[in-house]
Amino acid sequence: MSELDEIAAAGSMVPEELELRDDENRLSAEWIEELRQRLADEDSEEIHRLFAELHASDVGDVLEAISSDERFALVSMLGTDFDYSALTEVDEAVRLELMEVLPNADIARGVAGLDSDDAVYILEDLAAPDRDEILARMPAFERMSLKRSLDFPEESAGRRMQSGFIAIPPFWTVGQTIDYMRTDDGLPNEFYQIYVVDPGFNLLGILPLDRMLRAKRPVKIEKIMNTNVLQVEASEDQEEAARLFQRYDLIEVAVVDESARLVGVLTVDDIVDVIHEEADEDIRALAGIGDEEISDSVFEAVKSRVTWLLVNLVTAVLASAVIGMFDATIEQMVALAVLMPIVASMGGNAGTQTMTVTVRALSTRELDQFNIRRLITRETLVGIVNGLIFAVIIGVVTAVWFGNIALGGVIAVAMVINMVAAGISGILIPLGLNKVGVDPAVASSAFVTTVTDVVGFFAFLGLSGYWFGLL
Repeated sequence: MSELDEIAAAGSMVPEELELRDDENRLSAEWIEELRQRLADEDSEEIHRLFAELHASDVGDVLEAISSDERFALVSMLGTDFDYSALTEVDEAVRLELMEVLPNADIARGVAGLDSDDAVYILEDLAAPDRDEILARMPAFERMSLKRSLDFPEESAGRRMQSGFIAIPPFWTVGQTIDYMRTDDGLPNEFYQIYVVDPGFNLLGILPLDRMLRAKRPVKIEKIMNTNVLQVEASEDQEEAARLFQRYDLIEVAVVDESARLVGVLTVDDIVDVIHEEADEDIRALAGIGDEEISDSVFEAVKSRVTWLLVNLVTAVLASAVIGMFDATIEQMVALAVLMPIVASMGGNAGTQTMTVTVRALSTRELDQFNIRRLITRETLVGIVNGLIFAVIIGVVTAVWFGNIALGGVIAVAMVINMVAAGISGILIPLGLNKVGVDPAVASSAFVTTVTDVVGFFAFLGLSGYWFGLL
């Protein structure tokens, strides 16, 4: 081999020390650059080697880090070795963009090998014609199972459940059950408990694996099964199912249909995803950005944000109208224009703090008829105490700044009034919105900010005008 051939051969190999992630567990820029070079060279062999040991979540991160054309080239090059469960680890926009260019036959083949919950997650956002074509290309059993899950409402337990589970009759023995699990190749790869059902698949009890393994082979299942069974209806909201897992420290729970027949199971790994999604959804709702993803286009981001920005504009005009009522007062005392944003800003921040606590308590069902009054009382007292603390601070600063003790006293009183108003509105507005069926996470922020701005401006400018005889 010539020297040039040796150099070329050496360049075709990825250095052993090149790792996917750096010391801070972020994707390595060198690894991604190496991947891009291999894609440009159409080096299929090296691409397969790079991805041979990667977890689906790592593959998802890689897909998000490269361009649209590179994603398609990568998936095409990997072919049947591409793990479609990686599509559950990427933003919706990336997933849909990629699936629009992949042949439906390839998607059907890739999805057929996934757990039913992952397959549903990938298929549920596709256009109906594409989804139907993909399902039609799948084996009959998998097709029927996925169709049943897709018929349940979005964000329901039925959409999240796995259709694979182990169900046995109560009259079997432990020995029969063990032999069945050893010989049946169609059982789930991973499971935590066995479900005991009658001929109509109505759930009679559950049998944790540890209890079964401690029992003798001749013992009948009905003698050792747990009949105190927790279950979730398939149509129930996934967030409610997550609360059940949290409350009772569950690993797995049965999912039943409207006829109380066992149709699937929810496992804790699915619930972790639900908890993350719901928390993420609440955070975005508080900021008024809807279901925006980091991979969304400029147009989609603008569309997601513009509605609540418009609402904020309307509420800002209302606050400005209050200022307009005192324009003559401000003209006579310019210091008021300098100071009034302080009162409104402090009230807005205090209101946001209380609102966040309230919205979270409503979301987690921690707030009920037994502690609402206590929370209202607490937040009112917090507003008074914080108001007094910052009233003293801003009062002294104002008196020294402008050499006017009376002005310091006025802004101090206005600060107390607005901080109390912030505390009360921060709890009552989310409670009121929740009462009338409006999501408090989405709508509270604009209304709380309006109240604190209006009350803050009105209190400060009104008191100033009255005290200094400027009205």
